Amino acid sequence: MDPNDEKFAGAEEVDLKDIAAAGVADIDPAVEKRIIRKLDLHILPWIFILWLLAFIDRSNIGNAKLDGLTKDLHLTGNKYNIALTVFYILYVLIDIPSNWLLKHVGGGHYLPMIAIAWGIVGTCMGAVKSYGGLIACRMLLGACEGGMFGGIILYLSMFYKRHDLMFRLGIFYCGAPLSGAFGGLLATGLAQISFHGYDGWPWIFFVEGAITIVVAMVAFFFLPHTPAQARFLTPEEQWQAAHLLKVDLHGATTAEHVEEEHFSWSYVRHALLNVNTIAMSMNFFLILVPIYSFSLFLPSIISGLGYKKVHAQLLTVPPNILAFLTVIAASFASDKIRMRGPLIVTGLLIAAIGYIMQLASQEPGVKYAGTFFVAAGAFPCSPLVLAWLSNNLAPHYIKATGLGFQVAIGNCGAFVATFTYLSPNAPKYRHAINLGAIGLSLILTLSNMAYIRWENGARKSGKRDYRLSAAAGEDLGYRHPEFMYTT
Repeated sequence: MDPNDEKFAGAEEVDLKDIAAAGVADIDPAVEKRIIRKLDLHILPWIFILWLLAFIDRSNIGNAKLDGLTKDLHLTGNKYNIALTVFYILYVLIDIPSNWLLKHVGGGHYLPMIAIAWGIVGTCMGAVKSYGGLIACRMLLGACEGGMFGGIILYLSMFYKRHDLMFRLGIFYCGAPLSGAFGGLLATGLAQISFHGYDGWPWIFFVEGAITIVVAMVAFFFLPHTPAQARFLTPEEQWQAAHLLKVDLHGATTAEHVEEEHFSWSYVRHALLNVNTIAMSMNFFLILVPIYSFSLFLPSIISGLGYKKVHAQLLTVPPNILAFLTVIAASFASDKIRMRGPLIVTGLLIAAIGYIMQLASQEPGVKYAGTFFVAAGAFPCSPLVLAWLSNNLAPHYIKATGLGFQVAIGNCGAFVATFTYLSPNAPKYRHAINLGAIGLSLILTLSNMAYIRWENGARKSGKRDYRLSAAAGEDLGYRHPEFMYTT
């Protein structure tokens, strides 16, 4: 560590020699706990609310549909489903370059900036008067939101160790199911507004978009870029936080701080050719098919069971509350046992029960009960598979590329989901598509777990030690023989 480093400017009261010497020994667990608690208090609330608003602003079109959007804009045939689909065209294309850009701009500014952008677009959706206007707004909304999901995962991995990460991902991701509950309640009230020629559904977009803009503008001034730039940490704690991350990577990088890592096309190649990147990206695709179907069409599914507009909106709340609780529980348990795959398998089996209930029964009560199983089982799988890949990639630019690729491929599942529930098929929707995706995901998860056990065994037995002599000074990243994959 360079005592003249600008990150420690003005830290006259801190003995920098003592800080440097701390790198030789393990950092006191009490100090580490204090650092993590500070990170949690200053970062997680902002990340949680930004993701909550992101999911509300992309899925509130489902609430607007119940309140007359399709009638007022003359969305006949499959026009509504097309409006859902176009959101993901630019959304999936922007993920990888957005993750590269995040480090250069600084995550603490970059994430709020794109939130402000989509908040503006979301607000404008309330003023659309035609199908063409809706399509344009949905495409712009996708372009603005495209960097948020993968960006948050990458951002959090710059602050937390690999097996402290899952619970934090769970905290932020539970904003997705909570958005369904909160969005349903909010939409119920906003749809009653009639003012200045705008009646009902436009106010869902006006108000929710405006909330996003205000919150993002405040977050811009509070989120740090990296541990070394976190003003709520002392200079000593800044160094210790960065050092904890380096030690956690077991030789995957020689850089003490993420700022010291530089882009290389070889990192891109290693990220995209990793077996975990390919398998977990396909797995994310399969997992998102039922999740997006649930998020976008739950109001329509419940309405198809015979419940009317306001009643249907309110009935979307309980399944989403359950999903919120199971995401938290699964995330906490996953970090405790330091495993991801077994909990994904459990979630998939629970979600499968829910879709079997949808297919096997004609009773509205049974079908509605099935939505609880789907919510409780499917939603935890998404942050789990994302944390799984994040744990198994290093250093920064390999992780940035791999996560961007995973989010891009995974969100292509939306193209399937948006055409899973077509109005002509109501109320007998094609739940079998989602059940099939869950079955394929289960097979892929079990296969990936078997590969990881085999590869970790090879590393423990010394079969990958030859990479050390062949590295020629290059950071091996996840290929380092001492870097063990998370199961």
